[in-house]
Amino acid sequence: MAGSSNWTQVTEFVLLGFSGITHGQTYLFLVFLVIYLVTLLGNLTIVGLILLDPCLHSPMYFFLSHLSCMDVCYSSVTIPKILTSFLHKRHTISYNQCMAQMFFLITFAGSESALLAVMAYDRYAAICQPLHYSSLMSSQVRIPLAIASWIWGFLNSSIHTTLATHLSFCGANQIDHIFCDVPPLLKIACSDTYVNEITILLASIFMGLSPFLLILLSYVYIVLAILQIHSNTARHKAFSTCTSHMIVVALYFGNGMVNYNRPSTGYSLEVDTLVSTLYCIITPMLNPLIYSLRNKEVKEALRKVLGGQKKDYASTQEK
Repeated sequence: MAGSSNWTQVTEFVLLGFSGITHGQTYLFLVFLVIYLVTLLGNLTIVGLILLDPCLHSPMYFFLSHLSCMDVCYSSVTIPKILTSFLHKRHTISYNQCMAQMFFLITFAGSESALLAVMAYDRYAAICQPLHYSSLMSSQVRIPLAIASWIWGFLNSSIHTTLATHLSFCGANQIDHIFCDVPPLLKIACSDTYVNEITILLASIFMGLSPFLLILLSYVYIVLAILQIHSNTARHKAFSTCTSHMIVVALYFGNGMVNYNRPSTGYSLEVDTLVSTLYCIITPMLNPLIYSLRNKEVKEALRKVLGGQKKDYASTQEK
C-alpha cells in the first residue's frame, strides 16, 4: 500500500455499523443467520427447480437462475463476515479481506444490474416480438448475454478495487459502515480521492444508469404493446409475466439509488446501516420470494417436486 514514511500502515479496519450495539448481539446474530439461510434456501430452490423441471427450461427462467446465483453470491460476500463479527464480538476486517469483500460486492452488484436489463429485454422480446422470440432468445443469444452480465460487473469492480488499493489511510481505520465499500473508504482516506470520485460518478452513469434506462425503454415498448391487446384476459396475462421483474427492479435500483447517491453528510450511522442492510442483505432474500409467490409455473414446479418426494417417501414406508 502506497504511503509516506510518516503514515501508519493500516492492516485492519474497524466496521462501526454494529460495533456500537453492546447488548443484543446474540439476537442480531440469530436474525442475520435466519436471513442468510432463507436467502440460500430460496435462491437455491429456484435454481434447483429450473434445472429439474423441463417446463422451466425457457429463456426467462434461464436468466432467473443466474439472478438467483448472483443473489447467493451477493449475500455470501457480507453476511458470513457479519455473523463471525457477532460471534467474536469484534467488528474488524483485515486490509486484504476488505479489498476482497469490496471487489466481490461491486462485481455482483454490477452484474445484477446488467442482468436485470437483460431480463427486461427478454420480456420485451416475448411480448413485443412474439413471432421472433425463439430466435431473439435462442441459446446462441441468451448464453452470451448472461456471460456478458457477469463480465460487466467484474470489469467495473476491477477498476474500483485497483484504484482503492492505491489509497492511503494515515492510520485511520474506522469505517462508518457494516462492510467494505468504496464510498466509506474514501471518507477515511488521506490521499487524493479525486480520481476515485470521478470513477464512481462515471460508473453510476454507465454501469448503473444505463441498465436502468434500458429497462425503462423496454417497459415503454411493453406497455404500448399491451395497450394494443383488445382482450382483457390476454392483456392481464401479458402484464403478469412482467410483474415480478418490475418489483425486483424497483427494489434493487430504488435501494441502490438511496445507498450510493445520498449526500455524504447529514445521515447518521444508524440510517447508513439500515439502508445498506436493505440493499445488500434483505433484497437478495426477497427476490426468490417475489418470483415464487407471484409465478404459477414456479409454484407448480415446487408442487411437483414436493409431491414426488411424498410419493417416494410413501412407497419407502410401504416396503
